[in-house]
Amino acid sequence: MKEADAELKKILSLSEADFTNYVNQKKKEIVEFHLKHNKSYQKFVEKKDVQLWDEIPVMTKKEFQKPLQERLSQGFTTKSVYVNKTSGSSGDPFIFAKDKFSHALTWANIMYRFGWFSIDFNSSLQARFYGIPLDFISNKKERLKDLLSHRYRFTIFDLSDTILEKILKKFQHKKFEYINGYTSSIVLFAKFLQKKNIVLKTICPTLKCCVVTSEMLFEDDKLLLEKQFGVPVVNEYGASELDLIAFQNPNGEWQINSETLYVEILDENNTVLPNGKEGRIVITSLYNKAHPFIRYDIGDVGILDERSTLKKPILKKLIGRTNDIAVLPSGKKSPGLTFYYVTKSIIEDDGNVKEFIIKQTKIDTFDIEYVSEVELTKIQIQNIEKAITTYLESGLTFSFTRKKKLERSKSGKLKQFVSLVN
Repeated sequence: MKEADAELKKILSLSEADFTNYVNQKKKEIVEFHLKHNKSYQKFVEKKDVQLWDEIPVMTKKEFQKPLQERLSQGFTTKSVYVNKTSGSSGDPFIFAKDKFSHALTWANIMYRFGWFSIDFNSSLQARFYGIPLDFISNKKERLKDLLSHRYRFTIFDLSDTILEKILKKFQHKKFEYINGYTSSIVLFAKFLQKKNIVLKTICPTLKCCVVTSEMLFEDDKLLLEKQFGVPVVNEYGASELDLIAFQNPNGEWQINSETLYVEILDENNTVLPNGKEGRIVITSLYNKAHPFIRYDIGDVGILDERSTLKKPILKKLIGRTNDIAVLPSGKKSPGLTFYYVTKSIIEDDGNVKEFIIKQTKIDTFDIEYVSEVELTKIQIQNIEKAITTYLESGLTFSFTRKKKLERSKSGKLKQFVSLVN
């Protein structure tokens, strides 16, 4: 970690001109390293010498659907590297590796950015809204890691009012400095506080900020969190196989991690798009020598802000995953989150609905599952259908199912839109 901290400080001190040289050199070094030392990458590129960056083929998750041992660079073994598994939210989970220096640099960067909000990982107590393995050994391992990392974890698989009341009492008795976890779970807690007319910082004055991750944060939810928590709400975007990708800075900008990653926005022909244009997010890990992530299509769609520079790129918008696309009867394609957003603008007006998900079961059929205190009225349902017709197209069929709780993934994430149509 000392070596990683020193490297990060050196990178941060570079001028804009020197930073350009740094990025170009790191890109060149990582490609040359894997072309020389990684047989899997050699086979993928099909060239031993690549002169132009744009000639480098784009990697996808499908390239990693083979044993990790076959993907490791020479000189690395599964025992000498950090090994983990992606969440599988994209539909293509895989095991990956990072060399130890690359992994240390990831954590140095995370700690640096949390420091923008006066959070010290060595002392600040975290209120953690994450899933947890339920089998005995894995559960105890995670609890031990939480203890050593100054984290108190709230299990998010049951967030009934009874459980939320217990969570609230913990905030009254523990000196939490920040909240970190899945957006949907934290929003549920904020709605509970709103119903009780409680601002969290009044009962937990040590609280400094709230960091949400892994799920989409909508603007109205952010306003709700800020109001009910009484602290800044920070939007984090990351990928376990890569690094922290973007982190909202104190000026409210979603600042991309340019120190250890190189981020591009590409069109469907793998052509780099200018800032301000929507496209696929493609990322290169500049330090990971154990496993290549070079021009890696992470499966997300986004836009870089026009004000972005190489040293300070800003993520203007994260639109969603490329596999969360709804194909409609007319042939129109629309991000699934459009359905979620339009429905959300109506369904939550009176605070009755706590959370909901949308499933596309047929090309013209959508199931909306929701948790609420009382069932939706016919007028509310008609308003939702009318809004979706206005924003998307007519002739779609909807069913509405009220549930006690929604099904989450094993990790505890809530997938807001799911298409079951190939």
